[in-house]
Amino acid sequence: MIDLSALLPPPVLFFALGFAAGALRSDLAVPDALAKGLSLYLMLAIGLKGGAALAMGASAALLPTLAVGILLSLLMPLPAFGALRLAGGLDRDTAAAVAGHYGSVSVVTYAAASGILSARGVSYEGFMPAVLAAMETPAIITALVLARGVSDGIFSRRLAREVFLNGSVVLLLGSFAIGWLGGAAGKAQLAPFTEALFPGALCLFLLEMGLMAARQLRAAGRGLAPALIAFALTMPLLGAAFGLAAGHLVGLSPGGVALLTVLAASSSYIAVPAAMRMALPRADAGVYVTLSVAVTFPFNILVGIPLYLWMAGV
Repeated sequence: MIDLSALLPPPVLFFALGFAAGALRSDLAVPDALAKGLSLYLMLAIGLKGGAALAMGASAALLPTLAVGILLSLLMPLPAFGALRLAGGLDRDTAAAVAGHYGSVSVVTYAAASGILSARGVSYEGFMPAVLAAMETPAIITALVLARGVSDGIFSRRLAREVFLNGSVVLLLGSFAIGWLGGAAGKAQLAPFTEALFPGALCLFLLEMGLMAARQLRAAGRGLAPALIAFALTMPLLGAAFGLAAGHLVGLSPGGVALLTVLAASSSYIAVPAAMRMALPRADAGVYVTLSVAVTFPFNILVGIPLYLWMAGV
């Protein structure tokens, strides 16, 4: 008999509930302040748990995994940009902005996958939150090179600050360092906060993300060309294939391979949109936000994560 609880864990079901409520125009809503607080909590908890795990057992795979993660983030926008220019018919700035989203990563997609692994009792390398943080920004550099060319000057001081000091990266790396410094004692002290509350917070946050995805798709989705929707559904599969191969190449555990696969398949909707609004103001935000939030994110939560975990053998 098929175990539906493994295929459809509570976080996925709450996302589906939010998506259905948004599609049916329900007045269900999660207050903005609460949604922001939940986002901060998830990043903080991921960082603390990762740092504590690393402190209790360093791994020789850390540096190779960081290296392949950064390379994936730098290089994944290249095929995305080519496909968007050839088949999607987008202008250069918009194609580059979209491509940057698909080289970067989604913290919430990672959180959902790590939550499912924890519920199944599957372990993974403690340094994976550091890999998550390292993969957020390289794709932004590639996107700007694709849009402007190397000779045009990529960064202003303001943009560099936005890219390298954006809140999600600072909180992830900072909490990771605190978790590492605290070690086993710090992990035990914070367990009621980082462990017990995490599943419920993830469910509530994914409820909000489901609502937002449905409303974004309803508002802008009708204007998306079929080729762009097809891109947003197939690009995660390409990223997953590269992430799976990279995870095996550096010798990660099955849980680590699964998370690297999820990271390579995800697309950003926090760090990259903020940078693209500043760096490429002529790019169409209605395209890059809708594809990432309303098409790829639901696909990854409802279909992609179970598929990627199966690909990794967990």
